[in-house]
Amino acid sequence: MKIRGLTAAGIAIALAAALGGCSLLKGSSSQAADHSFTTSDSPTAEAPSPDSPSPAADPATPSEAPNPAESHLATAEPVATPEPQPTLTAVPAGTVVAQGDVASPKGSIHFHYQAVANGDNTYSLRYSGFTSTVPVPVSVTLIDIPPRVGDGLTWHGVGDHRLGGPTTGAGTSATASLGSIGQPAYLTTLVTYSSTTSTDGVPVELGPNKVLAVNTVRWSIPVRQSNVHPVDHGTRSFAAGTVTAKTATGAPRSYLVADGDITSVVAQRFGISVTDLIWLNKNLQVFGDQQYLYSGTTLNLDPDLL
Repeated sequence: MKIRGLTAAGIAIALAAALGGCSLLKGSSSQAADHSFTTSDSPTAEAPSPDSPSPAADPATPSEAPNPAESHLATAEPVATPEPQPTLTAVPAGTVVAQGDVASPKGSIHFHYQAVANGDNTYSLRYSGFTSTVPVPVSVTLIDIPPRVGDGLTWHGVGDHRLGGPTTGAGTSATASLGSIGQPAYLTTLVTYSSTTSTDGVPVELGPNKVLAVNTVRWSIPVRQSNVHPVDHGTRSFAAGTVTAKTATGAPRSYLVADGDITSVVAQRFGISVTDLIWLNKNLQVFGDQQYLYSGTTLNLDPDLL
């Protein structure tokens, strides 16, 4: 009975050990399986797809840090050289560019005049030795189309200035500014006229605005220097107009716009910039996105005419 009991007890212990061993094995096997699943399905273990973007470089890695110099060279764009602004050198101040003596047909009015440069591309008229025996105030002005003595003046021109009434002394002096008129050589006539405002008791020939003397002005203005030098390189599409006048040196002075002419192409034809062309033509008018010029208009190409 005793042996049998021990045997039973031993069998029970052996069975328990066996079952425990099976349980341990099962647990170990389960852990191994779980570890294998975690490793195979983890995102960090996947091979990168050929279509996926490369991972960003670690900015802390010195070997992969961008080179600022190379980056600048890769993105830098050429910088255009700025065009020089057009310039025109003024006639030196004090230069006498025109002068002459005035005497009315009947000898009632006398004076001397000088046109003098102010040094800033403007001019003044200086009058000296003015004497008059007519019983009305007398004025002078510069105009471009000469009238005749006895005509009625309808436009008071440029530099209109009152010299005064009857004189009794050796003569008076006065100065009148011509203002910012640019080149004054187109004003070819100095007109002396009656500036009375009333006809009461005044002879008809001395009435308001009656022309008393007409004198041709002969200008002698030095050629002014400029950095704009138009040269005609020949007609082309969109610049097919005609050079209608030239300077003494043969340079183009004026240009007649043809139908279809474009501002930029006309400038290119004469070797100047669009800025220069606009500078030469203060009131230049264009139309359309391409800046077409108005056919039949005349463009100035001579800086000395400004």
